[in-house]
Amino acid sequence: MFGLGGQELLLIMFIVLLFFGPSKLPELARGLGKGIREFKKAQADLEHEFNKVAEDSEPVDKPVTPLTPKVAETAPESKKS
Repeated sequence: MFGLGGQELLLIMFIVLLFFGPSKLPELARGLGKGIREFKKAQADLEHEFNKVAEDSEPVDKPVTPLTPKVAETAPESKKS
């Protein structure tokens, strides 16, 4: 997890415990859980929207038209003298 070992995580948890105290830890954990849940929900909604747009924009079989312009055929002009 982020390149941290067990000892580093224990040290961080101990510092958090000292800073906030044991009475605030459950409240902080609930807030963190709600934040993670909301983030995952937003991520799932965003993925759903991307998939919906990708499915809707699939190409429909249409006849292919050439990109080169057609040359208009003209009748040879007769010279009047």
